[in-house]
Amino acid sequence: MSTVAAISTPYGSGGIAVIRVSGEQAIPVVDSLFCGRVSLRDALPNTVHFGRIQRKNELLDEVLCSVFRAPHSFTGEDTVEIACHGSLYIQQEMLHWLIDAGCKAAEPGEFTRRAFLNGRMDLTQAEAVADLIAAQSKAEKDLALSQLRGSVSSELASLRERLLHFTSLVELELDFADHEELEFADRSELTDLACEIERKLSSLLASFRTGNAIRHGIPVAIVGAPNAGKSTLLNTLLGEQRAIVSDIQGTTRDTVEDTLVMEGILFRLIDTAGLRDTDDTLENMGIERSRKAALDAQIVIHLLDATNPKPLTIETNGTVMEVYNKCDLKSPNSNLQSSTSNLQPPLCISAKSGEMESLKRELVRLAQDSMQTSAVMLSNARHYEAVFCAHEAIVRVQEGLTTDLSGELLSLDLQDCLSALGEVTGQITNQDVLSNIFSKFCIGK
Repeated sequence: MSTVAAISTPYGSGGIAVIRVSGEQAIPVVDSLFCGRVSLRDALPNTVHFGRIQRKNELLDEVLCSVFRAPHSFTGEDTVEIACHGSLYIQQEMLHWLIDAGCKAAEPGEFTRRAFLNGRMDLTQAEAVADLIAAQSKAEKDLALSQLRGSVSSELASLRERLLHFTSLVELELDFADHEELEFADRSELTDLACEIERKLSSLLASFRTGNAIRHGIPVAIVGAPNAGKSTLLNTLLGEQRAIVSDIQGTTRDTVEDTLVMEGILFRLIDTAGLRDTDDTLENMGIERSRKAALDAQIVIHLLDATNPKPLTIETNGTVMEVYNKCDLKSPNSNLQSSTSNLQPPLCISAKSGEMESLKRELVRLAQDSMQTSAVMLSNARHYEAVFCAHEAIVRVQEGLTTDLSGELLSLDLQDCLSALGEVTGQITNQDVLSNIFSKFCIGK
């Protein structure tokens, strides 16, 4: 592969910028422009050297060059990282000089792609690099780091290796089809393994809802009757006037979304139209969107007006928090009761005055509880689709074992499961998939 170079730090001026060079000629190319006490060609691995980047009599900048030798580098190739001053002119000129000296400009994600092709990481870990760069919260960072360390990879690799062993035995039987009495693959052991794989794949599929929520923000729908204070609650949580607040019923006619980070967790807050019976066509459209937001949300804040509570029946696949608003206005002698069978007492807040610490604590607690349901989580739609296909294939294997399906047909379903699992980690992939994945990376990573 050719030697490539790119600016790895974000675009713009700064104190320091880093230009990364990777490939067989990385060290000689940079050394041809470097003037220091030690030649980079003779430098020891994992060392940093101070010097100047200059061409003939023209000095560009004083730099620090970090030298990494194959295979012990991020890409698995010889790599030099040049730390220079963060002037836009210096960055661009440095890149031009490197290209003139024999480098090519790196494509988006090319360094990580080379790390994958050189066996430094599998495809799930490569994708975790992009997730780590894009992380907006501690929870998202922790999830990306877990996947970068191979949590998903090791889980699937273990299943695939054991399944591959049995698949080989089943196919060995097919080679001796003339000897029907020969059975290399113990059907009872294969049945036990198929059941174990089905359970683990089911658990991974179930984890996607939480993993995807961590990655994009845990969806929290604020639902209730008109004038319960939903928009005020959203604005107070965000600390800005994001939604229009009015005493007129039906002011909110569409969902309003924004994100908030609390205790290192990203929440996607959704203000919804007040639920009521109305003949207003536009308002009804907003109400339908409110019901859908509640159905899809992981957490639903059922907001009631403490001075005039109007409990609603809310359909959702998530957890419902019953919260009374305007508690600063209610009578001191009134006793607010839960309107559902929920044993937890309702929370009392005042969105207008900002008294909502109990609500914030409960949101964080519910989010943390959901994140502890699985040690390994899927958060990538591509992984989910492949695991879903693997799960369907292993279910067919189970059904085939129950109905005493022929080894030839059983082998096809086993191969489908193996292929789907291999697509997740990149053991089985194609150039179109790789190009699509790495095109979403930033240049320089």
